[in-house]
Amino acid sequence: MQTMQVDLGDRSYPIYIGENLLSDKELLLKHIRGSQVLVVTNETVAPLYLDRVLNNLSVMKTSHLVLPDGEQYKNLQVLSSIYDKLLNDKHNRTTTLIALGGGVVGDMTGYAAASYQRGVDFIQLPTTLLSQVDSSVGGKTGVNHPLGKNMIGAFHQPRCVLTDCLTLNTLPSRELSAGIAEVIKYGLIADADFFEWLENNIDKLLAKDMTALTYAIEVSCKTKADIVAKDEREGGIRAILNLGHTFGHAIETAQGYGSWLHGEAVAVGMKMAAEFSQQLGWLDSSVVGRLTCLLKQFNLPVESPEGMSADQFMSLMSVDKKVLDGRLRLVLLKHLGEAVVSSDFNNKVLESFLDEQCH
Repeated sequence: MQTMQVDLGDRSYPIYIGENLLSDKELLLKHIRGSQVLVVTNETVAPLYLDRVLNNLSVMKTSHLVLPDGEQYKNLQVLSSIYDKLLNDKHNRTTTLIALGGGVVGDMTGYAAASYQRGVDFIQLPTTLLSQVDSSVGGKTGVNHPLGKNMIGAFHQPRCVLTDCLTLNTLPSRELSAGIAEVIKYGLIADADFFEWLENNIDKLLAKDMTALTYAIEVSCKTKADIVAKDEREGGIRAILNLGHTFGHAIETAQGYGSWLHGEAVAVGMKMAAEFSQQLGWLDSSVVGRLTCLLKQFNLPVESPEGMSADQFMSLMSVDKKVLDGRLRLVLLKHLGEAVVSSDFNNKVLESFLDEQCH
């Protein structure tokens, strides 16, 4: 088991990465401060792992809630069912919520914990690659709104993140590829050597080689933890973690949540960000070519959806958390391994670029 720390003063917490961690009773219990627990999971994960987690919590006053599975259910209505369960089962301020699942479960459980009785503890047990390398770390929680993704939420750090890599054995190949999109992001924004390692280990990752997957998770979490420690609430450098997300969130919103997986939309968004960086004269074309090739080899899309227009992109991108004083800011690339947040471009140039991207 590897352990790393997200260093945030009195809100610091460990990330544990290893095999069979869902069966480690003592590891889980030592991060629960009260006697009440609510385990939140979904209908896909529950048959696989819920009983194992509940067995670890037999000494607690434990209840559980199984949500429907899918990005389309990451909304205020389904969130309310978590509050209903907490209130019906009389959970108090010392309760702990445990998120057992992927990014949707983690984001919603975290937001319920942030807002229930003005804040209670929660723990992340991520079961998808995307949640293990990205959404479970850093304390971003929230739900979607029909007009914009993740626009309702809060920063609320977990007590710990417990990543059992063996859960990836039950992950469908499409979900695995979607998670790899976020892994590629870390190479693009901060680690050119890691990007090259990904190019050299495509077959191992797609075959779910546990050594390769564990290494990819460790590097990704270390990069994110270091960035979050410098900028917990995204006032500066943390925004580079959103490479491809402004374009990608527009795709997800336009297509309807759940139609495209988050990682698939981010894959297209990263390619668009790289191509726009090249058009601005910032990024060498060879990097765009390497990225495009890598995304394709991981079975990820590289073109925006049929029917999306430049106007639609611009409208949806205007509802983005990086918009500042009415000015759209994008995460762009200066070099492989170096990202910047910038509004140093003409909107007409961006609109022309989007026209070329849409088909």
